[in-house]
Amino acid sequence: MRENKLLIFFLSFFFISFNSQSEIIVLKKCDHKEDGFLKNEYILNLNELIMTRNYVYNEKTYQKYRVTDLSVKKKNSYVRNIYVEEGKILTLKHGYPQFYTQILFEKDKPEIFVKAVLNDIESLSKISTCKIIEKFDQES
Repeated sequence: MRENKLLIFFLSFFFISFNSQSEIIVLKKCDHKEDGFLKNEYILNLNELIMTRNYVYNEKTYQKYRVTDLSVKKKNSYVRNIYVEEGKILTLKHGYPQFYTQILFEKDKPEIFVKAVLNDIESLSKISTCKIIEKFDQES
């Protein structure tokens, strides 16, 4: 009898852990203060804690960066690890302990910020506003 209860407990835990939900937030049609894009989107996977940014420069922006760096591509994407802290979604720190930057998102808000920290002094700058926010809840 005891073995049956133990078996039921482990099977319940096994099925509950496999039937977990994940949240994915997609921010689309994001403008930028300095650069022009044909496509600029951010995909935040809160289950896997990964941000993917997909973007395509417009011709003017592409040529601006291509002049100084021949490795620049017109269409690109990159992936960063993220974490959630006090309702905010942040990328991992990029830089040195005395100076680093992070991309900052707030749930259900279209603005994207860059957080810069220099010797423990923080500053926030808005880098983008997105026109479309889509949320997906996935069951696995």
